[in-house]
Amino acid sequence: MITRESQRLRNITMMILVAVLVWSVTLQTCIARKGRHWRHHHSSSSSSSALSDSLSSKKPKNHHNSHSHKSKPQLKTLPPKTGSPVLPQPPQVQPPPPPQVQRPPPPPPQPLPLQPLEGSQEFNVLDFGAKGDGMSDDTEAFEAAWASACKVEASTMIIPPDYIFLVGPISFSGPYCQANIVFQLDGMIVAPTDSESWGRGLLWWIEFTKLKGITIQGNGVIDGRGTGWWQQDNPFDYPIDDDFKLIVPLNNSVQEHPPMPIRSELNGMPSIKPTALRFYGSIDVTVTGITIQNSPQCHLKFDNCVQVLVHDVTVSSPGDSPNTDGIHLQNTRDVMIHTSTLACGDDCISIQTGCSNVYVHNVNCGPGHGISIGSLGKDSTKACVSNITVRDVVMHNTMTGVRIKTWQGGVGSVKGVLFSNIQLTEVQLPIVIDQFYCDHSKCRNQTSAVAVEGVTYEKIRGTYTVKPVHFACSDSFPCVDVQLSGIELKPVQLQYHMYDPFCWKTYGLLNSPTVPPIDCLQIGKPARNGVHTDHDICV
Repeated sequence: MITRESQRLRNITMMILVAVLVWSVTLQTCIARKGRHWRHHHSSSSSSSALSDSLSSKKPKNHHNSHSHKSKPQLKTLPPKTGSPVLPQPPQVQPPPPPQVQRPPPPPPQPLPLQPLEGSQEFNVLDFGAKGDGMSDDTEAFEAAWASACKVEASTMIIPPDYIFLVGPISFSGPYCQANIVFQLDGMIVAPTDSESWGRGLLWWIEFTKLKGITIQGNGVIDGRGTGWWQQDNPFDYPIDDDFKLIVPLNNSVQEHPPMPIRSELNGMPSIKPTALRFYGSIDVTVTGITIQNSPQCHLKFDNCVQVLVHDVTVSSPGDSPNTDGIHLQNTRDVMIHTSTLACGDDCISIQTGCSNVYVHNVNCGPGHGISIGSLGKDSTKACVSNITVRDVVMHNTMTGVRIKTWQGGVGSVKGVLFSNIQLTEVQLPIVIDQFYCDHSKCRNQTSAVAVEGVTYEKIRGTYTVKPVHFACSDSFPCVDVQLSGIELKPVQLQYHMYDPFCWKTYGLLNSPTVPPIDCLQIGKPARNGVHTDHDICV
């Protein structure tokens, strides 16, 4: 009995446990369905976000399918277990982009000379490789810039300011260059000082030849650095201005020759000295604004040129630098020089054979040897000079003032000359005509001479230190038609012997009283005068 009762109790207990288990399962399923239904209607945004995150975590098989408009099957969400919290899925973090490795920038390319744009009219020497440091040789860059400028009418070759260009002997030449080229000089050009650059010697350093309408302008400087040339001059061989013979110191200690320089002190420069700036065979030439200084020989020369204009130019070299003429004219006509300052060791302006229609005004001269016509007729040559006007000039501390000088034995003539309104300060020999000029130790006497006629001096005023007037004319060809008016020259005793006016074979007219009196001038014309042949007469 006890055993059956125990078996019965166990069966009842088992049935109760099964019933409880079935009830709990059914209740859990209902709760799950009710929760899913509520989430579907009340948490659409949350489920959409979870679906979107689920979809974004899966990579589509191909680009086309990812953009298909066909509906996709719904993904079933497993019900959470009872009592287990629903954890939100963490957002997917995009991996950071790989760090960009910064590579060092490539080195800049080496600067190359910039060639001007096609059609340009300006050609800067820096664009052609010039350094402008005063030590590098910039000759080739100047030649290249000129070659380009030469091809373009009215072009400009630029030498910029704040640079020093070392340039050897160079020729800017035509005749195939275009017209009206401008050489714009605002920097400094310096000459080489080594003997190798000059070879056996050249007559010029910078030359412009056979051009039409060439202009040199700017505020720049041409420096010939001529000290080395001056120091090695041989005083026994070098020509000396002959009119020094007229100047005698009070102590009579005249040195016929200065001390000979010691050869070991010389730098071996050639005996032929170059002119700093030369123009040859050119038409319509203008030089303005620039400074030319310390030339080995002449500073500015015009040879075989027509229509020359020089103004606002400065020439500067020491008063004892030998043969350093300021402006030298030869075989050149139709010239105007004005508003310039000329300081040098020889003639401020030298007018040589073949010159006509020359007008000089408003020029400051000194130190130097004054303004001269000549010397003419050397080695029995023919010289023709006509229509020369020099006026409104100031001279100070010069050897001569206004001068005409010719050699014995020459032929030709000087005529139609006017010297007017010349102001002098301590000039040794203010008015000179010398037809016995000789820069050698000895010159033989000759009867032929370059004739001098039609020379007028007016308003020549100031002070002198040796002799006011020196007229030394040829016996065979006396000076004729020499006229003086408004001459007022007062002596200033310095360290020289002083002399009265001197005249020899000089004929003309005193239009007003002079100070001092120039009684030696012969009034009228000579009884007879030499006659040149037709070949020797200037047309």
